[in-house]
Amino acid sequence: MDIFSFTWAGFATFLFNYVFYYPFFMAYLWMAGGIAHYLYFESRGAGKRRTPPVLRSHPKVSIVVPCYNEEYAVREVIDSLLKLNYPDYEVIAIDDGSTDDTGTILDGLALRHPQLRVIHQDGNQGKAIGLITGTTLAKGDFILGLDGDAILDRDAISWLLRPMLQSADVGAVTGNPRIRTRTTLLGRMQVGEFSSTIGLIKRTQQLFSRLFTVSGVVVMFRKEALLDVGMWSPDMLTEDIDISWKLQLSGWALRFEPRALCWILMPETVRGLFRQRLRWAMGGVQTLQQYSLAVLKPVNWRMWPIWAEYFASVLWAYAMFTVLVLSAAEHYFDLGGVWQVSFLPAWHGMLLGISCMLQMLVSLWIDRRYDVNLLRYFLWSIWYPAAFWMINMITAVIAVPAVLLRPEGRRAVWSSPDRGVPHNA
Repeated sequence: MDIFSFTWAGFATFLFNYVFYYPFFMAYLWMAGGIAHYLYFESRGAGKRRTPPVLRSHPKVSIVVPCYNEEYAVREVIDSLLKLNYPDYEVIAIDDGSTDDTGTILDGLALRHPQLRVIHQDGNQGKAIGLITGTTLAKGDFILGLDGDAILDRDAISWLLRPMLQSADVGAVTGNPRIRTRTTLLGRMQVGEFSSTIGLIKRTQQLFSRLFTVSGVVVMFRKEALLDVGMWSPDMLTEDIDISWKLQLSGWALRFEPRALCWILMPETVRGLFRQRLRWAMGGVQTLQQYSLAVLKPVNWRMWPIWAEYFASVLWAYAMFTVLVLSAAEHYFDLGGVWQVSFLPAWHGMLLGISCMLQMLVSLWIDRRYDVNLLRYFLWSIWYPAAFWMINMITAVIAVPAVLLRPEGRRAVWSSPDRGVPHNA
């Protein structure tokens, strides 16, 4: 009985320590990496947002925009794409069986703008199929994938193209998505979240020359690289994570360009946010399931930190879930008292909360040159640990069995998400 009690207490200690030390350690790793990236790559003269890079050539770029039920945003998106500061590009809009007026709006725009081509697909085929269709029909050697509700910055093409012209090994360059749905608490919290989780993490990962994922909302691909890996997988729920791992496992490099801005819509309801994060979590777990054996081969050692960090994040979600469940069970069963948890933050909870807020502050400070008045959203971020950590924990716990039980080869199709209320940044 003594051995059992010691083991039970040791298990509890391990979980408590892991729940605390994992996000604590990662927060300071992301901050250190983000600051190092900013000082080395962004704080110099070339980092000025309003000064686009001078390119040695201007190859044709094909902008592929898969659309599904985007009638409220697609006109603004296409109009903005026709005003970009780049001399040679085309726009290909894929209407993927929309059930609203998206197709009609696109056809009307195409009649007035010969630079725009519209492709109608029969039924809801999914974003991956839309991207494959657009890439197959593209005239350019560089493919810029853009969501149907995203507003691209006028100079984004030049920023995305520059790393690809500098090195033939770069297969994709992802941009810096900025939130424009800021009318609710959830929307304002996501402004800070995108800077801290996307901005800092991508900056840090770039220092290790590997990215967990490009941002599917704004990313430029080398067409040769896409053809080399067989393009996107129609059965993967997050086509951006999947293509990122396929490219890197085939020897292609990925880059993050924070000056390539894109303004996006995000959910502003708890239900919409939960559905989005569940899809993201399932896509990440799908990627682990699909590529773990390949990643763990010695030849792919550069992918090990990316794989390990995501695996650790899923493990953290299960550790946190276990602690919460067993602490609740302590009230009804005699578990030896080792699972008694106070929901009033003690010193370690306060330290973790302060570290999270410091991470937010650092990320907003770095991104402030790209997003006007960004620091004013810092105070809204104090609710981030309670809200987003809980949502991400629950979705990660659900994602593992959901992916394991998902029929093999089942196509990932569109569902109309919560887009929030647009904010003109």
